[in-house]
Amino acid sequence: MSHILNEQARSATSRTALRARAALLAVPLAAVAVLGAAAPSPAAAPTQTGRTDHADASLTCRGNGVDPAAKIRYRTATVIHAPLSTVWNLQTDVERWPSWQPPVTSMKRLDAGPLRKGSQFRWTTPVPATPTTPATTLTITSTVHQLKNGTCIRWTGPAIGEGLRIDRGVHVWTFTKVWGGVLVQTEETWTGAQVEADVPTSTKYLGGGLEEWLKELKATAEGQAGSVHTPGQG
Repeated sequence: MSHILNEQARSATSRTALRARAALLAVPLAAVAVLGAAAPSPAAAPTQTGRTDHADASLTCRGNGVDPAAKIRYRTATVIHAPLSTVWNLQTDVERWPSWQPPVTSMKRLDAGPLRKGSQFRWTTPVPATPTTPATTLTITSTVHQLKNGTCIRWTGPAIGEGLRIDRGVHVWTFTKVWGGVLVQTEETWTGAQVEADVPTSTKYLGGGLEEWLKELKATAEGQAGSVHTPGQG
């Protein structure tokens, strides 16, 4: 799961500074302390944002979805114009997340071999202070519960920092071949007294994180696909 930046020196301009704050939202389970969120790009359609109607069928992997009782829930999607293998490998090679997801400041697999049911990984992201939470670094320990190669993955886990805690996040990703690329859908829920104290704000931050994550995944996958398939190259 689930699946929220280190406000790195991306630029000195106010616009880029705001984008960096929004990029903090990119880490699922770690976005609760960040202000603002990147708006979904029109090119990223189809996109569904702010899905909180629990009557809607949730995404599933091998029959299992997000927490149906969770008060904080968000679902979104985008089409990525790249091979399924490229998109899948980027998302599931978790040890390489820091190379293309700026919010992920450290990553450690807790088991060896290919990612599979039962695999665990621990990762961190710093978040700034807000009026209600201090600046801290969240440590997220994720456990894979379901995985179907090239199709879906579902993980869960807590995010814990000094003064900030998400008791349990449940995160589902699905990958479907479509004309010209891959439809990537993602849905996540959060539970925990601290984040449930302000459901609308927590949902906003979760949503911003998922939108930014998809944005980075799309850009990286399409960049790799373009470098391989550029016309005129051998």
